[in-house]
Amino acid sequence: MNNFIFENFTKIYFGKGCVKEYLASLIREYQTVMLAYGRGSIKRNGIYDEILLILKREGKTIIEFQNILPNPTYQKVLEGAELARTFHVEIILAVGGGSVIDCCKAVSMAAVYRGDLWADYWERKGIVDFEPIPLGAVVTAAGAGSESNGTAVITNEECKIQTGRDYVKCSPRFALMDPSYTCSVPQKQAVSEGFDILSRIMETYFSYPDEDNVSDNISEALMGSVIRNLEALIEDPGDYTARSNLFWDSSMADNRIIQLGKQCDFQCHQMAHQLSAYRDCNHGEVLAVLHPVYYRHIYRAGLGKFVRFAEQIWNVPREGKSDDEMALAGIRALEHFIKGLGLPGRLRDLGFSDRSQLDAIADSCRIPGSSYKPITHREIRMIFQECF
Repeated sequence: MNNFIFENFTKIYFGKGCVKEYLASLIREYQTVMLAYGRGSIKRNGIYDEILLILKREGKTIIEFQNILPNPTYQKVLEGAELARTFHVEIILAVGGGSVIDCCKAVSMAAVYRGDLWADYWERKGIVDFEPIPLGAVVTAAGAGSESNGTAVITNEECKIQTGRDYVKCSPRFALMDPSYTCSVPQKQAVSEGFDILSRIMETYFSYPDEDNVSDNISEALMGSVIRNLEALIEDPGDYTARSNLFWDSSMADNRIIQLGKQCDFQCHQMAHQLSAYRDCNHGEVLAVLHPVYYRHIYRAGLGKFVRFAEQIWNVPREGKSDDEMALAGIRALEHFIKGLGLPGRLRDLGFSDRSQLDAIADSCRIPGSSYKPITHREIRMIFQECF
């Protein structure tokens, strides 16, 4: 394995009833709490009332920061930062899925930093030489795994750029993960979030090094778990075991463990981010459209790993097939799985109606340079056109 340094200081409390059992003690040292959430689903499912009762019982001053939308914007970050400064917020409690937690990570920095946060920390990678406002999370959806890392994906609507940065100091101090909180997430949303989990694992798996390593072995186990539990969720949307397994799969996909010693190819995520920057669309659905086409463009450069993917994940029988045929059979199996989940197969299914705009979006994509095959903007344009 390659050399690495591992750091993750988020303390996770997992299981039914963990919020009632632990939240009060975790916020005891803070007086002014920013309660951050999305468009109000937590009010409809009772999570808001449960958390508000705990905060009031502890005598906290509560500042509400609401209406955080999917694909959170930089303007929303600045709005939250102003609120946090005005009321001298001591801790931010993000209640929701990845979008809420990501937004709050950026708010925790913006409320303290006096410069241009976007220019200095999102447009390019910066060094966080100050202490952001402490952040805690009550996670209500499986998908992003944002509760167990410092990554925040933010959209700058003015320049039409969506990008993520990982700053260790933005990692939540604690994350409360009660799988029963995810049971009110509609099946369609849970499935798209589940595919996002699979996507992030695949993008780590399909990267160098390819010699025997622990990270790839763990990734294979996680991919198998995601596939089994998504299929179970399709059969029974109320399956608590499937919901809880996907919840932990999500954290394991992004708590840095499987990335250790791996180069990581997040090109598909970069392409999905830019498509979402131009048209606000579901992240997991965009990834479902992109992955099979992208993998057909790069599989020959990582042929051995794609053969292993076909054999270990999809149980494709060898039966005299060449390596090329095995790799393509594995990609077809992935495509069949996506279709079986009811996820879209084309960009036009997501509302993209003008082919001509795809070239401009492709040219705005960041190229991490970590793919098996060197990717150019010209090839991204080809991929988008094939996905249309």
